Amino acid sequence: MIDEEILELRRKLNESVINENNYEKTYRLSIELDNLITQYYKKKLKKG
Repeated sequence: MIDEEILELRRKLNESVINENNYEKTYRLSIELDNLITQYYKKKLKKG
């Protein structure tokens, strides 16, 4: 489910920040997470 994908990406993003991975990887993960969150809320709004 999208909830689980969000949690996993959030974990990866946090890990990337903590480990001070390169900026590109952290930025990419952040964008992916934003997109999933947007999808989540769009689905939630459609349900009413």
